[in-house]
Amino acid sequence: MSHRTTDRVGYAETPVQKAALILGVVFLLVGIAGFIPGITSGVDQLEFASHTSEAMLLGIFQVSILHNLVHALYGVAGLAMARTASAARSYLIVGGIVYAVLFIYGLFVPHDSAANFVPLNSADNWLHLVLAVAMIALGFLLGRNTARRHV
Repeated sequence: MSHRTTDRVGYAETPVQKAALILGVVFLLVGIAGFIPGITSGVDQLEFASHTSEAMLLGIFQVSILHNLVHALYGVAGLAMARTASAARSYLIVGGIVYAVLFIYGLFVPHDSAANFVPLNSADNWLHLVLAVAMIALGFLLGRNTARRHV
């Protein structure tokens, strides 16, 4: 019978698990903050999924109800996937790839286009690039021993 040694460690004990846990908490808090007046300006102008949503998280990042819900769900996924090193590694790498795709999407879709349903502005695009690079790097660097531990 084969066992994964990565699954026998405790919750968020390895560096890759801690990274997934921290990012999960941050994404969850960001998702919640997108609905809080004062942290998000124009909360009364939140739309479900549209480039016309005028709400701005921290006065910088354009958000919508869908955008906030996705952040919150992404946070919950990070918390859940921090249970094992292999899942945490996957969360970081796959999540980083998703943010890279969002960055590319944001570069090519005009901000005032109906196709910009997330919605994204320039600040969101740059943040997505930073998140993509950071998450992929963390997944590979912190999770490199994880890939070798599978028996």
